[in-house]
Amino acid sequence: MSETVRLPATADPQSSAAERIRVAFERNQKALRLRPGVGRGTATTRVRVTEGLICDVEEGPWRLTVDMGDKHGGTGAGPNPGVLGRAALGSCLAIGYQTWAAHLGVPIEALEVEVQADYDGGGTYATADVPAGYLQVRCAVTVTSPAPDAEVMRVLDEADAHSSYRDVFARAHDVRREVRLRRPGGGDG
Repeated sequence: MSETVRLPATADPQSSAAERIRVAFERNQKALRLRPGVGRGTATTRVRVTEGLICDVEEGPWRLTVDMGDKHGGTGAGPNPGVLGRAALGSCLAIGYQTWAAHLGVPIEALEVEVQADYDGGGTYATADVPAGYLQVRCAVTVTSPAPDAEVMRVLDEADAHSSYRDVFARAHDVRREVRLRRPGGGDG
């Protein structure tokens, strides 16, 4: 006989989400402590140019369209790579803050991350001796919480220290290129 468990009408949906997040965090943390190898792998995302600058991006079940705006030769069929990069950083930080808050038992009522990135197009178009990437990236975090400031700051500091995309943005990585040349008609070159 199965029994349906109902939450009281006064149950806070935020606290049930926090509990679900806390349990998942602690389960994954335990698994990685017992078998560190389960946390290692390679993520593969495939990007195909379909027309002009429009790219179809796929990984597993996810499908995205990326394009540039008309001033850059695109059609605006999707967000540009910069939007996705800033979104990856901002959402990774927000998810990390929520996860660490749940793990540490610090209530958060609302959370917003705004990513600001300064750039100079001269690097991309080879008209100035500046980096093609960002000159500076700033993340403005707004948190609503009844917890003491020190507890909220502990959550943010722990999350920042363990954030994968903050690390991607903050640390130089070994980026390699492999080229596979093909000729029209299917012949390899």
